[in-house]
Amino acid sequence: MPQVRIFYTRLRKEEKLLAEAAEREGIPYSLEDAREMHFGATTGLSDDVILCRCISHSQNVALAHFFEGMGHRAVNPASVMERCGDKLATSMALEKAGIPQPAFRFAISPEAALSAAEELGYPVVFKPLTGSWGRLLAKANDKDAAEAIVEHKFNMGPQHQVFYVQEYIEKHGYDVRAFIVGGEPIAAIRRLSDHWITNTARGAKAVAEPVEGELERILRRVHAAIGGDILAVDVFPTDDRGWLINEVNDGAEFRNSIEPTGVDIPGEIMHFCWKLCCGLSGELALARG
Repeated sequence: MPQVRIFYTRLRKEEKLLAEAAEREGIPYSLEDAREMHFGATTGLSDDVILCRCISHSQNVALAHFFEGMGHRAVNPASVMERCGDKLATSMALEKAGIPQPAFRFAISPEAALSAAEELGYPVVFKPLTGSWGRLLAKANDKDAAEAIVEHKFNMGPQHQVFYVQEYIEKHGYDVRAFIVGGEPIAAIRRLSDHWITNTARGAKAVAEPVEGELERILRRVHAAIGGDILAVDVFPTDDRGWLINEVNDGAEFRNSIEPTGVDIPGEIMHFCWKLCCGLSGELALARG
């Protein structure tokens, strides 16, 4: 019997909600603490689906690579995780597809990073290439602030010596977090905050945002450009440029989005994973004759 195997490193509310949804819908599943396991070569394909829900993005990527190598289907695929986990890679995928996003520059020296900030025009936002929950974002309102940020980043180690600089977008107190499951935009919240960083993990208030019109269309374009099974897309509203895609996440939290939207997000995720299981089971049965 195929099942959805949920790997985690900390049993957060999201993983509990996924398990509850599986129980409710009669979907075979397992909750597995990846910290207590080691992994080695196995033989044969499997029709289990691997849902990677570790806290660490790099651990999720490693799990996905391993299980894909063993013939399993990982959600999301490792290639999509890697694309979403690197802000520059995400931006280039959006750029190639002609999807509107804030202007950005990248540089590999402090001098070039400061030149990029000057070219974009202050204020600008310095972002690490990897990271979540709004950590290590820095807004520079002028050259003095930019010089201090660049010096600190450059001396934090090699992983901070690639500079990603983005134009600052005035969001009028909110942005939008939208969820795409199986290629379908299923829900979105408007994240309200007086702070320029609007993550709900940092106290932003969530209210429902209708997924319709231009927002729905741009989300479908994002999925076509990025791929993947489960995406959380951060979108900026603008007065004169429409919706701008800020970031695309592959393993976002969703606990604060269920009540305001009325959408059973964990149920949608588990249903999608189970459909993959059933599809793989049929394909493997045919292959095995």
